[in-house]
Amino acid sequence: MARGIPKDPELAVQEPDRRSPGTMEDKRNIQIIEWEHLDKKKFYVLGVAMTMMIRVSVYPFTLIRTRLQVQKGKSLYHGTFDAFVKILRADGVTGLYRGFLVNTFTLVSGQCYVTTYELTRKFVSDYSQSNTVKSLVAGGAASLVAQSITVPIDVVSQHLMMQRKGEKMGRFQVHGNLEGQGIIAFGQTKDIIRQILRADGLRGFYRGYVASLLTYIPNSAVWWPFYHFYAEQLSYLCPQECPHIVFQAISGPLAAATASILTNPMDVIRTRVQVEGKSSIILTFRQLMAEEGPWGLMKGLSARIISATPSTIVIVVGYESLKKLSLRPELVDSRHW
Repeated sequence: MARGIPKDPELAVQEPDRRSPGTMEDKRNIQIIEWEHLDKKKFYVLGVAMTMMIRVSVYPFTLIRTRLQVQKGKSLYHGTFDAFVKILRADGVTGLYRGFLVNTFTLVSGQCYVTTYELTRKFVSDYSQSNTVKSLVAGGAASLVAQSITVPIDVVSQHLMMQRKGEKMGRFQVHGNLEGQGIIAFGQTKDIIRQILRADGLRGFYRGYVASLLTYIPNSAVWWPFYHFYAEQLSYLCPQECPHIVFQAISGPLAAATASILTNPMDVIRTRVQVEGKSSIILTFRQLMAEEGPWGLMKGLSARIISATPSTIVIVVGYESLKKLSLRPELVDSRHW
């Protein structure tokens, strides 16, 4: 589902303790729809549609974040808003969606993430009833599976994001005129794939794989426990008549912001490894520190949080609604909203 919740969680919402598989359970007065209560076919179809809508809304900020992280110092853009305005002026709206078509293939990894997360939680529940333990292990495992699918797609889409009129930003430059080519540009995608193959071979599509794992596994593992923590605290603070969806929607972005702050340094390094073709995480880190100091590790953080906030709210609200719509027919009457 979206890049602010695990890459990744672009993916799910409230997944509490598993108990009896045949009964609905309450946790702090929040009724929970468990995995075994869902009509899986309906859940996957509606889930893909919802994820696609979220991607469309946050993709421009993903592109901006990538460019901010790759640029040297402030050579091109002075911040998120400045980048947004300059890209819009230079390339129009389609310039904010370069590489989008390729990026949509990550919808597959999103569904794999949800499935892995759910099945891992169920497996871990046989050994531990701690929600924190289940969240950490399941979140990390889900991210590992999702990233194995996502990294090649990310590598291609990031190089497409770097295409702009004028100065070259990434390692590769597409041939021909970029005028009017934004969202749908099959020729550009083919050109980038050929250049990656020519320069690095098949390994080039997994450049930055280790850096991605070091970014998104902790991000996913951290997001879940913080999400449950914030939701629990807000449930105590909110009036009893306050709809649960309200503090669930608030706790999602809070968890995403917390995870973003903790993992942004590795995200900057990951982006540079993938886009600039570097082979060493340690050398990339040293070069970044030498050129820009500690603040260089926080580049693109505001764009990351901005893109994560609306997507996380939509995911939390949408995912809860999705689960209600996907509830098995025979269980609908047993559910009280």
